[in-house]
Amino acid sequence: MNRLKENTYPYRNEHIAVLLPAVLFTMALLTHAGTAIADKGDFSLYVDKSGNIRLPDDFRLSMTHLGSWFVPEGEASGFHDVYTEPETAKIYRKTGKFPDGATLVKELRSSTAGTYTTGNNVSHATGDVKQWFVMIKDTKARFPSNPVWGDGWGWALIKTDSSNRNVATNYRTECLPCHMPAKNTDWIYVEGYPTLSKPDR
Repeated sequence: MNRLKENTYPYRNEHIAVLLPAVLFTMALLTHAGTAIADKGDFSLYVDKSGNIRLPDDFRLSMTHLGSWFVPEGEASGFHDVYTEPETAKIYRKTGKFPDGATLVKELRSSTAGTYTTGNNVSHATGDVKQWFVMIKDTKARFPSNPVWGDGWGWALIKTDSSNRNVATNYRTECLPCHMPAKNTDWIYVEGYPTLSKPDR
């Protein structure tokens, strides 16, 4: 009996030594996923200490596409593609709320139309970007004296000449009026974002 125990302990220790790095690696991945929205020491990767908002880098690859709007004519004509972090979409599916630090990016792109096998006058986006809107969820009212922060969000309008400069100066007059119809859904037109809901099968 004792000899069996003596032979078993080294075997168990070997397995622990092999499994421990894998466990630690998995924990590191989970920790990274949880901090992708907001780092431990930072509220958001896209907001500085003064509340200035910048455009996330290469968001078309790093973020999840929520949905698109098509505006056929007018100054805002074209495709409006909306993105967020994968973690934000997962949390919203579970809670029905945008988590603190969540990022929403809306990219406005010009469109053109042509004849394809799918039909005539088929519209699609072009490479011409008009501008971006960026919103950062803030549940703690971190920037009470900053005029582009309020009603639970940071609000930014970013032009193509500088991805680090928010040209919006007052969210109440420049941003909020367009979002008034969506006040009951945290100012976001969630009905246009099917990714926030689990697909029906």
